[in-house]
Amino acid sequence: MTDYKKLIDAETWAFIDRTNSYYPPDAVDLTIAEQRVIYDRMCRGFFAGYPDNVTAKTSAISTPTHDIPIRIYRAGEAGNAAVVLYFHGGGFILGGLESHDDVCAELCGRTGFEVVSVDYRLSPEHVHPAHFDDAMSAFEWATRVYSCPVVLCGDSAGGNLAAAVSHATRGHKVKPAGQVLVYPALGGDMSRGSYVRHAEAPMLTTRDVRYYEHVRTGGADHTGDIAMAPLADANFAYLPPTVIFTAGCDPLASDGEAYRDHVVAGGGLAFWFDEAGLVHGYLRARHTVGRARASFTRIVGAVRALGQGAWIW
Repeated sequence: MTDYKKLIDAETWAFIDRTNSYYPPDAVDLTIAEQRVIYDRMCRGFFAGYPDNVTAKTSAISTPTHDIPIRIYRAGEAGNAAVVLYFHGGGFILGGLESHDDVCAELCGRTGFEVVSVDYRLSPEHVHPAHFDDAMSAFEWATRVYSCPVVLCGDSAGGNLAAAVSHATRGHKVKPAGQVLVYPALGGDMSRGSYVRHAEAPMLTTRDVRYYEHVRTGGADHTGDIAMAPLADANFAYLPPTVIFTAGCDPLASDGEAYRDHVVAGGGLAFWFDEAGLVHGYLRARHTVGRARASFTRIVGAVRALGQGAWIW
């Protein structure tokens, strides 16, 4: 059994306890609507504000069937060296423009790039591939609106969407300049690796991962569907330069390692940071936990480098 008391430091335990304090004892029995209320309240509780030079404007991308809300962050009056398309986490059932508002603002302020946060449709109201379709629509919109490089970035479920877009656009005229995946869920083998080693990790369990997948699909079998599980792809060639961050105490950690290995084996550029002692969702801890602060600085550096066309690993 994994001894998390040894792996996780006091600062991170304080973050875990603070997060858990938002959830009632019967949280497992909550409806999805109730889960969203608590998740949104918890995210507001961690809200850290905007950097002084960052402004944001909420807009929407029009598609033939619906509008996709977006929020565009700008730092000062600088021109666009690159734009970051950000997909939020939340298991495909939680989150939106507000949940990752300050994360996107800080990413903008620290890179100087415009950041576009995408409020893709959620399950169970919209099952797979609705989330992926919205992510693709957002990327295609970005390539029409911006003449600069587009870097894909996302955490957890959003990391899945960023990777899925990278796989789906390999034959396109305009492709992503890079992708930064933060503790992404990429559809790895749940019978091995970190899925077993960290099956009962704080913040996210393997059972949770299965639950989110079930809600995302409505129970349908999508075995082999690359748009849902990028690790199911048989070909990892011609993917954009990729930097992956995983939490050391997270059932999803093996997905990051496997994805790095596949991209490199396919002749591409990929680097994997496994952040020791951190847990799923640590982006919210970037102001209170030293390890999370250091990792966020590395994430910012990765986004900046890929936006500038540099490979520094």
